[in-house]
Amino acid sequence: MRTVLSVSLPEDLAKELNAFAKEMGRNKSDILKESLGLYLWDAKLRKAQKLFYSKAKAKGIITEEDMFKEIS
Repeated sequence: MRTVLSVSLPEDLAKELNAFAKEMGRNKSDILKESLGLYLWDAKLRKAQKLFYSKAKAKGIITEEDMFKEIS
């Protein structure tokens, strides 16, 4: 199932999106879907990082390298 969403953009952002879509040979809808997906993924990642930061810090996990060492 799909939902249609209407988005209002400031003129300068709309022009930039149009130019980018033309340059990349893609349609605006696909670019916006991909961008929103990446934004939501990033927001979820930041939320998880915030949630587990104090627990990780207590275990000495400060960097991504520390984390990868811990889970490997």
